[in-house]
Amino acid sequence: MNYLLIIKIRVSFITLLWVLSFQIARGQISPGDLVRKHAHLEGMSNCTKCHTLGKKVSNEKCLACHQEIKVRIDQKRGYHSSAEVEGKTCASCHNDHHGRNFQIIRFNTEKFDHTQAGYPLEGAHEGKSCKDCHKTDFIRDSNLKKKAGTFLGLNTECQNCHQDYHQGTLSANCKECHGMKSFKPAEKFDHNKTNYPLKGKHQQVLCTDCHQTSTKGGKLFQQFSDVAHEKCTDCHKDPHENKFGQNCTQCHSDFSFSTLKINNTFDHSKTSFELKGLHQKVKCEKCHKKSFTEPVSFSKCIDCHADYHDGDFSGKNPRSDCSDCHSENGFSPSTYTVIMHNETSFQLRDTHLATPCTACHKNEEGWRFTGLGQKCVDCHADVHEQQISQKYYANRSCQVCHKETRWNEVTFDHSVTDFHLTNAHSRPDCRACHLPLTGKTIKDYRFAGLSSRCEGCHEDVHMRQFEKESITDCSRCHDTEYFLPASRFDHGATRFPLDGAHKTIACNGCHKPRQDNQRSFIWYKIEKFKCEDCH
Repeated sequence: MNYLLIIKIRVSFITLLWVLSFQIARGQISPGDLVRKHAHLEGMSNCTKCHTLGKKVSNEKCLACHQEIKVRIDQKRGYHSSAEVEGKTCASCHNDHHGRNFQIIRFNTEKFDHTQAGYPLEGAHEGKSCKDCHKTDFIRDSNLKKKAGTFLGLNTECQNCHQDYHQGTLSANCKECHGMKSFKPAEKFDHNKTNYPLKGKHQQVLCTDCHQTSTKGGKLFQQFSDVAHEKCTDCHKDPHENKFGQNCTQCHSDFSFSTLKINNTFDHSKTSFELKGLHQKVKCEKCHKKSFTEPVSFSKCIDCHADYHDGDFSGKNPRSDCSDCHSENGFSPSTYTVIMHNETSFQLRDTHLATPCTACHKNEEGWRFTGLGQKCVDCHADVHEQQISQKYYANRSCQVCHKETRWNEVTFDHSVTDFHLTNAHSRPDCRACHLPLTGKTIKDYRFAGLSSRCEGCHEDVHMRQFEKESITDCSRCHDTEYFLPASRFDHGATRFPLDGAHKTIACNGCHKPRQDNQRSFIWYKIEKFKCEDCH
């Protein structure tokens, strides 16, 4: 019995020692959890995937998994082939077994020297942040694209990050023409190394004058290759319109278009300025004062002739020219017509058609054609000055009332005023109201300040019997058709309504004439209404 107990105790002790020894051994084999990216390598059966038995972590085993790094090291490219990394073990920088969240790659982007990656950042690249270039869009390797946050997968070709502005029409090596500071100008480009070296005036021409910009493939494109240049007219418009052929170099050079190579009898009719009329009698030296080859301005008459009108036309319209009104056959008479005048802002109509040009355009100082004004008062005296309100007389325009056919034909619309002309008021001549009895001339007409009350024009025949608050309103009893009868008067609204036999009595049966200051008038304001007052 004691023997069995001793055996059980020994077995239990051995088991405990085995468990403890396993835990100690595990602690010695795995010092800690692997980072999250290496978590699939946990377990004693996976140790040799990274470790060599009896040795530390092997670079060969690391690179066996990280082939993208191995390829670059074998090619002696990139940061892992730089002097700073060369000779080091992978584990010296990327140590593991420090837990799932351990930062196994510690990379300070702010202090990183990009030269060690084999691509120094120069010019405009120097100010870029890492994420401007190191992004998925620029990685061509499909496997590397899947690696989040990787700095691998880029190459040093410009078109890896930049679109080919030339769309395959030029060399893929952008650095043959462009520097690192900016895309424009192409500081390394030398036109003399092309099949069209620039000479003479061509050296001063802007690139865009020959290399046109257009749209190609839905993108902005500037043509630099295959630009036609076999003959001058490929780029230049022939000012002679093929009158002298297409070989411009027979007469002209690259250094100056105006410097001719030949000097012979010249047919002026083949130029852009054919000699006509009086110009045919002018000596060549009158126009070609320095040399026959020096360009002569001839786009406008005033290039050769003095401006007779002293800028009266050119000051307002720089495109105006003497030829608009005159011909080479003579300065006078003018070729300017009424039709041309009617194309201006002041058309000639009716009596203005019969007016001679001198009446408007010539005075003591000479001819004048611009700045004359277009309002009536600019030429004609305002005979109604200060007599018509501006709201009926905007810009002092006579055309509100008058026509160009006849001055005395008035067409004013009285309804726009506060006093509408109705019935009998619409029949009298304007002078009946607007010309005082003492007036004799047009200047005596009065239009402003006239009273709209009846007594302003008419005599109060009732001698103020119906005045209220100093105003006699005739319209309470009368309309504008006829003064008599008083169509609006209602006797029933007075203090003495007419009843019975009173309805048949004539007005003068009760309302008798009176005399006041040698004037006779009918008295309507009867104050007594008893029977005995009248009967």
